[in-house]
Amino acid sequence: MNILKKIFLQAKNFIFPGACALCGGSLENSNEIRFSLCGKCQIDLEDSIRQSNSGSKCGICGKPLVSEIGTCLPCRNSEGRSFERLWTIFPYIGKYRKLLTAFKFDKNTDIAGFFAKKIIELFKETPDLDRAVIVPVPPRPGKIKETGWDQVDCIFKRLKKLSGCPQICRCLKRKKSRIQKKLNRAERMENLKGRIFLNAPDAKRYIDNGYAFIIIDDVITTGSTIEVCSAVLKEAGAQSVLGVCLFYD
Repeated sequence: MNILKKIFLQAKNFIFPGACALCGGSLENSNEIRFSLCGKCQIDLEDSIRQSNSGSKCGICGKPLVSEIGTCLPCRNSEGRSFERLWTIFPYIGKYRKLLTAFKFDKNTDIAGFFAKKIIELFKETPDLDRAVIVPVPPRPGKIKETGWDQVDCIFKRLKKLSGCPQICRCLKRKKSRIQKKLNRAERMENLKGRIFLNAPDAKRYIDNGYAFIIIDDVITTGSTIEVCSAVLKEAGAQSVLGVCLFYD
């Protein structure tokens, strides 16, 4: 039944392709339909990404630098990070915010393919990510029941279908905690303390073989979730923990 449903949905998408998630324009070909983004919006996004990457970014948290050199002020003033480095792709403003809204809240799952493509391109351009295993940030218990899905896992499923994707290990689990949205960094750290834990025998195999772990999340605000996840992996013996966040706020 699932296979028939999938075939039906694919046929429906090609016959009634819908509209671009950003501009609302028509989708003209299979590449546009696949991502729910028209060709013009895809080009605009690509140009904006290149322009954003041409500027300096913090070597730790991945956010753009204004007047600082090498490292942003919050990272300099922090007590230290468990992760070695974090890459970010989109700012959480303007059309990028609309893109994430269409994906995360309107549940336009086709956009996950575009996000996965951007992540794979990052892996190919970054030698540091050559020998690594990627780990999704675990969802808050009850979130899937409340929202009907886990957007990070949706991106991971698309990643698995693309060539050049490192191995995937869903080794982090999360206990029930408060919703993070209205908490500051200190409150978020306290809220997650002891609530994220390692729960997969596969993780030990990667640790013993010296793999780097890459934690992937959709949005970074204070960096507390990535920090707690990486601390758990470091405590388990991981030598190197990195991070990739699609959007920085």
